[in-house]
Amino acid sequence: MSRAKGDKAETKAVAFLQKEGYIIIETNFYSRFGEIDIITTKEGTLHFIEVKSGLDYESAIYNITPSKLQKIFKTAQVYLKKNALDVEYTFDAVIVTPDGAELIEDITL
Repeated sequence: MSRAKGDKAETKAVAFLQKEGYIIIETNFYSRFGEIDIITTKEGTLHFIEVKSGLDYESAIYNITPSKLQKIFKTAQVYLKKNALDVEYTFDAVIVTPDGAELIEDITL
């Protein structure tokens, strides 16, 4: 996915999450292991969110691979340690299609 396409999907995902009551803490957090697209909080839980887009739900969701998940998990640990956080957290995804956005909670394997 091109950076411009990814940015557009992430912008849509942020708007969707805010509408759903999530508070955006940070976007595009990088570590040597990878990137987390969006970090939010809602009701005391920290959410590490991967954004995927496609022409349909299936083409987007299949891009969340076990390898990608491992990179997200490692990067989340860096974020938690860097910010000295000891909070509940979860790994989620927002799937962006031409029809809208959908939140998938707890994408761990």
